[in-house]
Amino acid sequence: MLTQLLPLAAFAATVSGHGLITKPTPRGPGDASIAACGSSVVNNIKGDLTSHVEGLPELAAQDAAYNADLCKLWLCRGLQFADNVANVQQYTPGQSVNIQVQLSIPHAGSANVSIVDTKTDTIIGEPLLSWPSGYADERQFYAHQTPAEQTNFNVTIPDNLGSQCSEAGACVLQWWWFGNGAKQTYESCIDFTVS
Repeated sequence: MLTQLLPLAAFAATVSGHGLITKPTPRGPGDASIAACGSSVVNNIKGDLTSHVEGLPELAAQDAAYNADLCKLWLCRGLQFADNVANVQQYTPGQSVNIQVQLSIPHAGSANVSIVDTKTDTIIGEPLLSWPSGYADERQFYAHQTPAEQTNFNVTIPDNLGSQCSEAGACVLQWWWFGNGAKQTYESCIDFTVS
């Protein structure tokens, strides 16, 4: 019996994650995120960089350091620009940007990549890329048939942003995925400017 449980325990340890952007460098947890969201939220994200959003509000509510106005859990999982200043990407209108995503545990659902105004937490214009259904389908994933364009794709920076995203921290490229069966939301954000 014990020999049967050991392989299962080893497998569980390797699949704790779900999904995140791996390229370009996304926002990650740091001191600014702790100051805004509290250590409970940040420790949860550090424990699983690919974790979903749904469990975070409960953790935040139990942490005296949580500041809802600063944290914005539903924008980049509350991860703060100040922790990612060294990784701000510089793009130009019309530029094609390659994004790579790690999918560790699939949950079939919908996904998109959008430019989000960080002050209002709203999408600017229309999503740059969208999968209305069938994103990260478990059947394809476990058959090693996940479409490559779900994990390695390009988006084009719009040419009508004006000065909206000219200041670092004002906008993010946000990859957003909702798994229907698990009812879990995954977000990952790239800080960028457009000149």
